[in-house]
Amino acid sequence: MSLLCPVIAVTVGEPAGIGPEISLRAAWQLRAEVRPVLLGDAAYLAMLASEIDPAIRLMGVSQQALRYSGLPGCGKDQLTVIDCPLDAHVFAGQLDRRNGRAVLQTLDVAIESVQQHWCDAIVTAPLQKSTINDAGIPFTGHTEYLAQQTHTAQVVMMLACEASDRVPQTLRVALATTHLPLKDVPAAIQFDTLLKTLQIIEHDLQTKCGIAKPRILVAGLNPHAGENGYLGREEIDVIIPVIQHAQSLGLDVRGPYPADTLFQQKYLQDADCVLAMYHDQGLPVLKYASFGLGVNITLGLPLIRTSVDHGTALDLAQQGVGHADAGSMGVAIRIAADMVRRQG
Repeated sequence: MSLLCPVIAVTVGEPAGIGPEISLRAAWQLRAEVRPVLLGDAAYLAMLASEIDPAIRLMGVSQQALRYSGLPGCGKDQLTVIDCPLDAHVFAGQLDRRNGRAVLQTLDVAIESVQQHWCDAIVTAPLQKSTINDAGIPFTGHTEYLAQQTHTAQVVMMLACEASDRVPQTLRVALATTHLPLKDVPAAIQFDTLLKTLQIIEHDLQTKCGIAKPRILVAGLNPHAGENGYLGREEIDVIIPVIQHAQSLGLDVRGPYPADTLFQQKYLQDADCVLAMYHDQGLPVLKYASFGLGVNITLGLPLIRTSVDHGTALDLAQQGVGHADAGSMGVAIRIAADMVRRQG
């Protein structure tokens, strides 16, 4: 690894979506700053690259060659592709369950690449969960799968956006629960897991984001943060005791705040992260402020992983190349590289 030029494994995601295009565009644009290594079907990416920009040059590497001799050298005017062949021809915008296993394979090879020190971090393009499930593989999402494959007991999903016209400073929103039905959220908010979530956030903000003493604001679960128990007892029974215990351990944690008033400048100006209790409590605010430029960061893993803040956009892919915005992918690659440099 060179800290000046981190090697970033980029999985191109669902082949029928915009993932391959935005991966190629962002990787080619950033090739002078980092070394992006794409993971996908080499032949399909070569065909797509010729449509995007004939100047894009790709060098395919088989998984067998990778495992035998590691990642080969590559000049600044060429992108490396670790070949993960698809099982069916790609029709833009049309899902095909026959490609589900190949899509998942890109994640497995990316994890292996970091564990074997061929690459320094992982960036993931969006995939279609239904395609993988339709292929007969139970799959909830990137975050849960990466935790399972790295034997990580608990991870935290955090989305972040840099300062913009709508957000005066960097905004980070982490989630206490992720992809759960709303009816299951209250039971999932438990003392031990919530405390561990706060500890993971603090640790990774320190080690991966360079924040010496992170300040974390915690949202309540219920309207008005429970209003002293009249609108729910989760704050009294779980959330407040966790905050108090975290404070006794030295964490700078505050709350719980009513979620409908928490996302104001007077609270956020001194905050490094907001912890929301469930997916649609915190993420609509962040995505409204930064959609297309936000980044999904998985905390708690023994590796660095970032991702885009949007989905596969099958409708855009069906229109042909040139309609997808690679902005979020570019930011995801840059943030992953910055994290690598901070860790040294």
